[in-house]
Amino acid sequence: MSHPRIAVLILAAALAAGVGPTARADAPSVPTATVQPGSTAAGFELDGALQAVQQSTVAAQVAGNVLQLAVKAGDRVKTGQLLARIDERETQAGLARSDAGVAQAEAELRNARVHVERTRELRAQGFVSQAALDVAETQLKAAEAGLQQAQAGRTQAALARNFTNVTAPFNGVVLATHVEAGDLAVPGRPIATVYTPGALRAVVQVPASRAAVARGARHIEVQLPGTARWIAPTTVTPLPIADAVSQTVEWRLDMPADVSAASTPGQMVRVRFVGADAVAVTAGISVPATAVLKRGELTAVYVVQNGRFVLRPVRIGASLGNDVEVLAGLKPGDRVATEPVKAGLAGAMPAAQ
Repeated sequence: MSHPRIAVLILAAALAAGVGPTARADAPSVPTATVQPGSTAAGFELDGALQAVQQSTVAAQVAGNVLQLAVKAGDRVKTGQLLARIDERETQAGLARSDAGVAQAEAELRNARVHVERTRELRAQGFVSQAALDVAETQLKAAEAGLQQAQAGRTQAALARNFTNVTAPFNGVVLATHVEAGDLAVPGRPIATVYTPGALRAVVQVPASRAAVARGARHIEVQLPGTARWIAPTTVTPLPIADAVSQTVEWRLDMPADVSAASTPGQMVRVRFVGADAVAVTAGISVPATAVLKRGELTAVYVVQNGRFVLRPVRIGASLGNDVEVLAGLKPGDRVATEPVKAGLAGAMPAAQ
């Protein structure tokens, strides 16, 4: 009588070699496709995001508590409409100090003018020296400059007071608010983000190592979230510089008006660059897109091996219509299941070809 452990080892070896018990009559039959060599247009796909063409994050320019948040996300606003109001007591006090400074400078200027006139009369009569007159005239010029400085300070204080009312820079929609009533606003802290609806673009970061392929792509397409539809952008604009840290180049792809009207900023999109005539056509293989199984970080296909299905990890490239390019993991002649979920069932068998 065989030892149970020996029987288990024999069964495991048989399964590893693709040998198993005779297929059951009710075993699922799965259609397959044979991998054929051919030419595929080299390309790649990247994740991107939709972004408003005109978008602005309005920030505080003075410090103070936020007394009122006048809008919420989704509100439509017009140019100059109040977004938030910041406590103006400190800026009001600064304006009062500036008013006092202007009054003091004006008084000093009047005094300097009177002193110059008297000094000139005394100089004409010979009672004072030319040096005394020069000093008086210099003091007059200093008083005039002091008044100009005080007036400039007052203008700055009045401008700061106006900054306590944060307003919309253009007609648009509030994308998000970043403060609540009672929060402390400081210069540079975001208050709200406003964008103009109806004009969106897809933004994608292209690795610098793929810049040549991207620039030579025959065409570029964008897949909108939740759809299988690929559309061509109206305008493609790669920025002229690469990010020094990430070593990527930002590409901006303007979307058609009908797409912009049905989408919102922040949605994720898929961008694909399909290969160029000169540099991107290479020998390769592809499989039906339905054959690819994705589970978290795993991308794999079921390959027929010794009459059974074996799950094999693969690395895929660009989408080619109903097919997808395979960069690694398969070779010409391999048979893959076109229904991977069904191929993963117990006892699944490849259909006869």
